Amino acid sequence: MYRAFIVTALLAVAGPALADDRRVGNRVEVNGMTLYYEVSGEGDPLIVLHGAYMNIPSMGEIIPMLAETHRVYALEFQGHGRTTDLDRPITYPNLAGDVAAFMDAAGIEKADVFGYSMGAAAGLRLAIDYPEKVDQLVAASVAYDFEGWQPAFRDFVPQMNVEMFLKMPFAAEYRELAADPDGFPALVEKLIALEHEPMAWGEAVKALEIPVLIITGDADVATLEHTISMFRLLGGGVMGDMGQPLPESRLAVMPATSHTAVVNQPELLHAFIEPFLQGKTPKGFFE
Repeated sequence: MYRAFIVTALLAVAGPALADDRRVGNRVEVNGMTLYYEVSGEGDPLIVLHGAYMNIPSMGEIIPMLAETHRVYALEFQGHGRTTDLDRPITYPNLAGDVAAFMDAAGIEKADVFGYSMGAAAGLRLAIDYPEKVDQLVAASVAYDFEGWQPAFRDFVPQMNVEMFLKMPFAAEYRELAADPDGFPALVEKLIALEHEPMAWGEAVKALEIPVLIITGDADVATLEHTISMFRLLGGGVMGDMGQPLPESRLAVMPATSHTAVVNQPELLHAFIEPFLQGKTPKGFFE
């Protein structure tokens, strides 16, 4: 997704995921496609959703780190990695519906969700459309409205075309895992179309009743102002130390971090995510 073009830079430099012999790959029929997923770790269920043009390996070391304390289900979206494509557009409601259908197929009634970039927006849409399925949401590098993207990115969207992506190193790498090695151009067309999909979810975000951890880089694709606006919609941004409990939702800003650098800092990501999922809050002087 968003950040389609930018994410390709990440894929060109990201290192391999930590070796983890406990990961088990599997496939399941979901909404007319064969969806690939991997399961690792033990504990409460946690679903991990990657960004556009990515796959499970390109999410890097954060997956095995989270698997130390959670039963992690890492999914590969429509047309990505080893999951097949089908004659259907890639939209956020469709992606969210795929995750919901996967949960039904895998017997997961409710789970925490961690998504990055396109996966974060899909996770946000999952929480909006299927609130009964999401316990807590971690959304890294996300927006709830197209106007929340940086002006430079909004200006770039109309210039996107398939040819520029075919020249990326990722175009060749796609063939290594793809269910259809020749399916990359069709995937690019769908992901470019995704950038043009209407996106204005403010009222739906405000109505969410689950805890949400928003993670952003200070030089991310969404503006800091938009990210703070989202945090306020979720009840955040109030003053603590006034005798009232803090809001359940949280905001974390990663310093000196662009969009593609977010998942390249797994230790920092984990330091934000794990306390949130465990419900741990730093203690102040008055507690």
